[in-house]
Amino acid sequence: MSQDMFLPGATTIGVVCRDGVILASERRVSYGYFVMSKTGKKVFKITDKIGMACAGLVADMQVLLREVYAYVSLHNYETGNPPVVRSTAKIMANLLFSRRLFPYLAQTIVAGIDEAGPSLFVLDPIGSVMEDKYASVGTGAEIAVGVLEAEYKPGISVEEGKDIVIRAAKSALARDVGSGEGLDLLIITNDGAREESAKTS
Repeated sequence: MSQDMFLPGATTIGVVCRDGVILASERRVSYGYFVMSKTGKKVFKITDKIGMACAGLVADMQVLLREVYAYVSLHNYETGNPPVVRSTAKIMANLLFSRRLFPYLAQTIVAGIDEAGPSLFVLDPIGSVMEDKYASVGTGAEIAVGVLEAEYKPGISVEEGKDIVIRAAKSALARDVGSGEGLDLLIITNDGAREESAKTS
């Protein structure tokens, strides 16, 4: 029996806008052809100005989130300064690399806003860090990134970015059997982070 049929599907998207960032992921938790849940959460707030969105095993996402949150809280306590997005991504990269022999099965997008402005970083399961203006990970990534590449323009507003993210997600969810059940969004601006949901059908 092929092990591939048990790998979870997902479509997770991140976009940098001039006034903030958007993270989004669908809710389906599937293993092969079996849908475990229709309400899985794959978008998480780390601080009021930084968030993460994942594709992969939900348990690994949750453990990684707890570890990163603990280190970020410790940094905040020791220095009295909120962490920047780049340092949060580096903390996560170090945690992932430390587990490289038995890696967390999760692809991650870390994004947020700090004094340097909005930024986004993509991490693979062994801790590689790549900065970008938009990204998509998961089984629906190839389809979603096609829409992002066609429609994304530097300097777009959060509202414009939200429309592009929803269109990219709809395109992926229509064609990827491992993704579905609506969309969770985390929108981060200088005013803080807010969670929204969107229908994809």
